[in-house]
Amino acid sequence: MALEVGQKFTKEMIVTDKHVVSAISDSIKFDVLATPFLVALIEDTCNSSVLPHLDKGYVSVGVHVDVFHTAATPIGHKVWVESEITEIDGRKITFNVNAFDDVNGDVGFGTHERFIVNFERFSKKS
Repeated sequence: MALEVGQKFTKEMIVTDKHVVSAISDSIKFDVLATPFLVALIEDTCNSSVLPHLDKGYVSVGVHVDVFHTAATPIGHKVWVESEITEIDGRKITFNVNAFDDVNGDVGFGTHERFIVNFERFSKKS
């Protein structure tokens, strides 16, 4: 595994009607990026940064997310996450994450932790 503290990765998406609050809530009708989709982009960004460095048969799974979602991104706009590995402790990888969009600039920040697991053994437990 060639992961190192300081490695960075960026991933982006365009907000669609499937990613907004009104798509997941019956009581809140806001057509802006819902926090669960920001968290999903954070997890996907961090996973994408780790995956190419794993030995065959291993994957990373999210185990902790601590995120502040600080601004609303409307439908049709780009949002992206920049992740940086801040700690590697055995199989646990910790990331600082920052989220941005093309409307507000900063839209979120926080930390995320992932564990490296053997896919076959993990699949048998789930």
